[in-house]
Amino acid sequence: MVEQATTEAETHRAQATVEQFLGALERLDIDGALALADPEIVYQNVPFPPARGIRAFERQMRAMARVGTGFEARMLNIAASGDIVLTERIDMLEAGRFRVVLWVCGTFELRDGKVVLWRDRFDFLDITVATLRALVGIVLPALNRR
Repeated sequence: MVEQATTEAETHRAQATVEQFLGALERLDIDGALALADPEIVYQNVPFPPARGIRAFERQMRAMARVGTGFEARMLNIAASGDIVLTERIDMLEAGRFRVVLWVCGTFELRDGKVVLWRDRFDFLDITVATLRALVGIVLPALNRR
């Protein structure tokens, strides 16, 4: 019984860490997100090549914060088992009046309480439509949905 309680506690901590990690990114608090990332983090938007290591990850996140004016990860579903956390989200990326809203599934793996893998998967048709909508939304802001 003690072993199961430990596993449940670890699972809860892993899920809470992922929520804190995404929360830091929503605030564009890159230092806060980096504090929750393992030095060997692998970040990948499948099928693009992964960013490997904290420096590559930091470059991508700082570029997002520099170019972007907003990021939101609205959680639809989250499930955790031990140090693995799966998310289904609606992500919103914003740069001025350009706002892309898309469906994303993410896999997070943690090691010693830090995110060591963040792999997101999405539908390319959804991204294409969301990007076209965002471009038109610059001219017709009513199309920019939250």
